[in-house]
Amino acid sequence: MTESVKGPASYFPSIEKKYGRPIEEWQDLVRSSPLTKHMELVTWLKTEHGMGHGHANAVVAHTLAEGK
Repeated sequence: MTESVKGPASYFPSIEKKYGRPIEEWQDLVRSSPLTKHMELVTWLKTEHGMGHGHANAVVAHTLAEGK
């Protein structure tokens, strides 16, 4: 029996499919950004990279949670 993926990571397959880049690339972009606040990063992904709000929020939330 396999467990379903929950939380922000549940968006990753659709993000990769829709935007044509692996999640690791998106996370690298977030990590290398001079921005540090969650909503600043979400807005940046939306405006500079054309990502939808839910997808941007998932990438940022998951990436920032790694540092905790």
